[in-house]
Amino acid sequence: MEKIGVWELLQKRMVWQQLGDFENKIILDFGSGNGVTAEHYARHNKVYAVEPNREFMPSSLSENVVQICGDIKQLTQFDDGFFDVIICHNVLEYAMEREEIVQQFARVLKSDGVLSIVKHNVVGRVMQMAVLLNNFDSANMLLDGKNGSAEKYGTINYYNDSDILKWSDKFKVEKILGQRVFWDLQQNQEIQQSEQWQKNMLGLEHRVQDIDEFRNIAFFHHLILRRIRNEDL
Repeated sequence: MEKIGVWELLQKRMVWQQLGDFENKIILDFGSGNGVTAEHYARHNKVYAVEPNREFMPSSLSENVVQICGDIKQLTQFDDGFFDVIICHNVLEYAMEREEIVQQFARVLKSDGVLSIVKHNVVGRVMQMAVLLNNFDSANMLLDGKNGSAEKYGTINYYNDSDILKWSDKFKVEKILGQRVFWDLQQNQEIQQSEQWQKNMLGLEHRVQDIDEFRNIAFFHHLILRRIRNEDL
């Protein structure tokens, strides 16, 4: 498994803590990238890691991970209600078929199953551009409702938290949590290597993750949704 940076590791650790542990579940990690999250959950579960870009895929993963190079077409190959949990982190912003993807999630997720979505929060992105990067042109473009861009992934097509429920009526939101309220604004790169700093920062982030004022300016939002029981539809 490739070594990942401090910021990415911190965010993954926060996501894992927010989402919690699972055991003996069948999990879909859609847009699995480098496979770090898939490996984390594969310790006690069976994970299907689907990644459309072969360049991002690791050379090998543990035996509890089924690595698949694919996209929305792969979703159509799974049976109805196949998965207990679906993970989709920082993916839908870059997908043109995101409404169809969410609808497929609703189909392949078991009744009462969990859907975890991590997405950009445009307000936090404006903060990043203005405070961290001094990129006032991009900040103003975002305020004008235009899309952003990521060097590695391309155009960021922002969407609202509530759009998930518009794309499929088979989900209900259990929690919306903030991520990366503070640590991206820390300019001291050296101090971020300190385990004590990381522990302190994660502790502070967790204290404010569900406080509206802080969540509203977080760089990312973590939506934890529940598939509505079939009998309740």
